[in-house]
Amino acid sequence: MHVPIKVDYGVRALVDLAMYGSDGNSLRSFDISQRTAIPNAYLAQVLNSLKKAGFVKSTRGPNGGHQLAVDPDTIHLSSIMEVLDGTNNLVNCLDDDNFCVHSPACAQKELWRTVEEAIHGVLFSITVSDLARKTQFIKLQI
Repeated sequence: MHVPIKVDYGVRALVDLAMYGSDGNSLRSFDISQRTAIPNAYLAQVLNSLKKAGFVKSTRGPNGGHQLAVDPDTIHLSSIMEVLDGTNNLVNCLDDDNFCVHSPACAQKELWRTVEEAIHGVLFSITVSDLARKTQFIKLQI
């Protein structure tokens, strides 16, 4: 499975907002970009998608910036993946039976569905808050 860079950047941005914006302060895109090494132009696209999904709120102007719009405990990695990458099936036939000439007599289809459900379960079990805590712990160890 390949995690698209847009998803990686989205997770990094949300974790940064959870860690540094938890006091209600808005964070500037430039500062998020510097801490996360996400190119500023790409960060703007990612934050816009996360804003449309209701995870982030943004304000313009000299005192503007970005904040989490919801509790980081409620943002699951599976939701971020869905927002930034769509369905993201491991194999195309899981969405469309007509995609494969072997369907419905394919022995692999259920295998890939089981693998996909396991991955989704793991991603659903991890929240932005979990990753923020882990990141803070790792930084203390360095």
